[in-house]
Amino acid sequence: MSKTIKVALAGAGAFGIKHLDGIKNIDGVEVVSLVSRELDKTREVAAKYGIGHVTTELSDSLALKEVDAVILCTPTQMHAAQSIACLKAGKHVQVEIPLADSLKGARDVVAMAQSSGLVAMCGHTRRFNPSHQYVHKEVTGRALQHPANGCADLLLPPHQHERAGPGP
Repeated sequence: MSKTIKVALAGAGAFGIKHLDGIKNIDGVEVVSLVSRELDKTREVAAKYGIGHVTTELSDSLALKEVDAVILCTPTQMHAAQSIACLKAGKHVQVEIPLADSLKGARDVVAMAQSSGLVAMCGHTRRFNPSHQYVHKEVTGRALQHPANGCADLLLPPHQHERAGPGP
């Protein structure tokens, strides 16, 4: 039998709840720590999902040896710094889009992930929604590309896309 992946989730708002609802359906994954700004609300969510550790500080969750990975569902301006903190703490990290609010921040996260050998990834479930791709092309003038082709659409908020590099 394989090891259970123990996860800390930061952000008990709408996206955090979506992750918690999804994770409870996945064998071999357990959320062991919940981080959010309002302690009382976070405790309520943790009780509903059976999460034993609750905190308002990401560093508290990162200090838990049993945590293998962190899911960040926090405000955009926190993504790069929190992703780097997770990687420095030896934790894999999945962050909701965008990865950073600047190209430099995104590059810093990528560099830290590469040097650490840990996984850092962006969650973007709507990427493959055909209507989202159509709207994206209409707004930016560029079609979405697979990230292997160097497109920064997963890494940056829309106002940064054009500075990230040319599209197709």
